[in-house]
Amino acid sequence: MPSIFPEIKIKMDSSSSAIKIENVWKVFGNTSKTALDAIQNQKISKNEALEKYNSVIGVSDVSFDVKHGEIFCVMGLSGSGKSTLVRHINRLLEPTSGKILINDQDVMTLDRENLQELRNKKIGMVFQNFALIPHRSVVDNIAMPLEIRGISKNDRLDAANKILDIVELQGWGNKFAHELSGGMQQRVGLARALAADPEFLLMDEPFSALDPLIRRQLQSEFIKLSKQMKKTTVFITHDLDEAVRVGHRIAIMRDGKVIQIGTPEEIVVSPADEYVADFVKGISRLKVVQAKSIMQSVEAYEKKHGKLWDDPESVNDNELLSKLIEKSKSKNKPLVVKNSKSQIIGVITQADLLKAVIEGSDGE
Repeated sequence: MPSIFPEIKIKMDSSSSAIKIENVWKVFGNTSKTALDAIQNQKISKNEALEKYNSVIGVSDVSFDVKHGEIFCVMGLSGSGKSTLVRHINRLLEPTSGKILINDQDVMTLDRENLQELRNKKIGMVFQNFALIPHRSVVDNIAMPLEIRGISKNDRLDAANKILDIVELQGWGNKFAHELSGGMQQRVGLARALAADPEFLLMDEPFSALDPLIRRQLQSEFIKLSKQMKKTTVFITHDLDEAVRVGHRIAIMRDGKVIQIGTPEEIVVSPADEYVADFVKGISRLKVVQAKSIMQSVEAYEKKHGKLWDDPESVNDNELLSKLIEKSKSKNKPLVVKNSKSQIIGVITQADLLKAVIEGSDGE
């Protein structure tokens, strides 16, 4: 698949934050500041804020960071505050209180001109409802961000046509939105967000309006594109299966608050409370548990079983439980676990695999 982003070499960097949300509150209402003061200092409840100040709490003291190149999923049910939260990152909504930093720049300090530049050049956004302009062709919809930036017609159409190839819509550039299926329209929405080569993607339930088969197909395509382009992404969803499949890390929201942040494995294996535990009941550990979480040390193995044999079957430390079981069945021997430097860091026996599966079925 051709790429129009050959200069992108970003890797997920755990040592720095691309996006940082610090103690963000959003209270809706004409007396939002007064209401927030009462919430923070008098500890009034959500219902009291509504009754006394006619104010609604949308986001409640949320903090998290997103690493460079990471897909960070924010998952919650309707009314949890997830879509309200994501609209603060590019200041489509202004927080009542708190800080939002992008590459260490406090976006709340940006004037109108610099804020517009941030939105036009740095951030792409994909919406649930596609938001295509009906009287424009597919290629003109995709080229719109470049048109806003003043790029010449030939250059923007050339870039748009290259992105058509990336999202597998070759030959559809001259069609109009009503001639496309829902899945194809959402591909156009994603292509438009990528047209300006933004550093960041904000995706607000981009696949939720699609039927399950098309949704899963687009999830797979997005995962593939993400590996190629390394865009820092905040991905909003109400579907934990989708979050587990797509995200490097997940934040789970309820009533405007973040309840838990962790990798898919951490969320599924160690839910923070009963609310999260209810969500993860239907998620198979086979899809999320990694080799490094269930291995035993080489020392522990050799103390019990003797020295490791020559030329053992090896697996990566991030190999999923489902793959480990397949490999173990075919070899009928323990597996050695190697890190990214090909160093042996542990051993997985069939007893380890069985324990991992059984622990996942307890309480189900």
